[in-house]
Amino acid sequence: MMRLHGSTSRLAGAATVVIASIAVTNAAGCPRQDALGTSRVLAVDAKGYLRVGLKNFSGTLPLADHEVVLTFDDGPRPPNTQKVLAALAKECVRATFFLVGRSSAEFPGLVRRIASQGHTVAHHSWSHPMMSRLPFEQAMEDIDRGIAADEMALNGVSTTIPSTPFFRFPYFDSTPAMLESLQSREVVVFGADLWASDWEDIGPDQELRNVIEQLEITRRGIILLHDAQARTAAMMPAFLRYLHENGYRIVHLEPAASGGRNAETTR
Repeated sequence: MMRLHGSTSRLAGAATVVIASIAVTNAAGCPRQDALGTSRVLAVDAKGYLRVGLKNFSGTLPLADHEVVLTFDDGPRPPNTQKVLAALAKECVRATFFLVGRSSAEFPGLVRRIASQGHTVAHHSWSHPMMSRLPFEQAMEDIDRGIAADEMALNGVSTTIPSTPFFRFPYFDSTPAMLESLQSREVVVFGADLWASDWEDIGPDQELRNVIEQLEITRRGIILLHDAQARTAAMMPAFLRYLHENGYRIVHLEPAASGGRNAETTR
């Protein structure tokens, strides 16, 4: 179940983001010429601090009308993560997966599969706690343990320096001190612009209606989904068809190159 921490809307401040927009050719490496595809990549570089997602903060990524970013939380979790990956692969779509460290430790092969299919591996703590209920040191230890587990599964090295400095707080629950700590490490903190409420006891059809209703209002945004949820895995093919049929374009996120230089990635 998701819960918004009451103070998050007050924690946003000035942020500097350097974004390189790189076009992606859908046909390149995609077996289906009529697939939804990934339209472009945003290489995100945090300067000072960066917190994105209008549900939680005052700013978000600079997306054009009908551009969406797909993000998934709480994985990896068989068999649902594999089903989500299959739906994305069929449409040649890339997304960002915010992984729970203990699940990464349990299913390291699935972490590597996510990355091998071109998706971005980001971080979502070790044990998915309500962070504001923990002492600061314990909360940051949980964050770092999660990063280390994700990095071990992905690269075979246990390090608290994330290769992709993207983090989303479980339940969007944080404190000013935690946000400031991640800011000092130049870790991008993600909220969301809209979500499907897939943590609720609903069916795939209702979940689809939830996200479509919000998209009809926002017409763009960072979308929060959960690959650990069976209802989301079941919904994904229909949701991707909806995006395609209604002219939406997929924007994929990657970290900018180190040293403040924009990533010059080609596809």
